[in-house]
Amino acid sequence: MSRNISIEHGKALLTSLPERKRLLREMWAAYAAEGIGTFALVFAGCGAIMIDVLSGGQITHVGVGLVFGLIITVMIYTFGHISGAHFNPAVTLAFVIAGHFPVRRLIGYWSAQLLGAMLAAGCLRLLFGDVAHLGATIPAGSGGVWQSFGLEALLTFFLMVVIMAMATDTRAVGQAAALAIGATVGLEALFAGPICGASMNPARSLGPALVSWTWTAQWVYILAPMIGAVAGAYIYRWLREASCRSAATETRDQEQSKEENTYV
Repeated sequence: MSRNISIEHGKALLTSLPERKRLLREMWAAYAAEGIGTFALVFAGCGAIMIDVLSGGQITHVGVGLVFGLIITVMIYTFGHISGAHFNPAVTLAFVIAGHFPVRRLIGYWSAQLLGAMLAAGCLRLLFGDVAHLGATIPAGSGGVWQSFGLEALLTFFLMVVIMAMATDTRAVGQAAALAIGATVGLEALFAGPICGASMNPARSLGPALVSWTWTAQWVYILAPMIGAVAGAYIYRWLREASCRSAATETRDQEQSKEENTYV
């Protein structure tokens, strides 16, 4: 009997080994996708800021905002099916806390995102020099750091609400996810960029900050997006659950009404 048990155990190990290898490949593919996507975000977005300075304003603030929105849209379409296309430590944290992402992958995603952002900032420095602090985000409004803190938290809150709607609610139009999220990033960059930089993303801010060694109020761009994203995830989860309960109750009432009409 013990021999039969050992044989079955050996078979289980043999069958689980290819499965483990497959899961490991998928995990590293997701990390690579997050790193490449975040690299593209920083390289295109922060590169647009630097080239705008070097070219004497030919790209313009509107152009910079559009670049950020478009690169997010393109990267979501490219890597959404591989990693979920977070490209943002605040988004990853919010998904974990809201129960939509495994906590065991949190550090891996954060590491890939930050590494991608730093490599992109390094490439920009090699190409253009230390122009505009490599696109680092710095509070520029008359209200100081707390004004930027409030803006960043609110901007990330609304971004996360859109992401939750597109990524977790089956009633939303999934094919439009990239367009909706990219449009939100571009819109918020257009109107809030001149005040706070409209980062909404700790990796997007930390990458250029680390490479250019720019530390002016960088805590704002780490803490505020985290708070905003978690709040947005919780609020949308509550809205979704409340609306689903209401829809279920309404359906049940309609069915009950039909039954009553049948027996009249």
